[in-house]
Amino acid sequence: MAKKLGQLEIIDVPRLVSAVKEKWHNSNLSQVNDSLVRLGVFEGEFHWHKHDREDEFFFVVSGTLLLDIKDSGTVELLPHQGYTVPMGVVHRTRAKEKTVVLMIEKDTVKPRGDL
Repeated sequence: MAKKLGQLEIIDVPRLVSAVKEKWHNSNLSQVNDSLVRLGVFEGEFHWHKHDREDEFFFVVSGTLLLDIKDSGTVELLPHQGYTVPMGVVHRTRAKEKTVVLMIEKDTVKPRGDL
């Protein structure tokens, strides 16, 4: 059986973050059962989108993440705070400064959304 992504190895998040040069970065860190743990390094805003079959959990490591939820307003997440956007909910992420986020979602997710 092949080793899954990120298993049986140390994942050095600060090293990975320091290597990011673009303002919007998304990468898979590890697979856990049928879910992915993903790293996001955000600055600026992403487009409105939704995921038809997957919930999406956001956990802020550093910075401030703004989650705009269609028809509900904006949720502000500070370091060490998390929030789950349920499947089918239209949303976008924004960050006024470099923000590091861990995300957990099913391994079927399309990072750019289904919309």
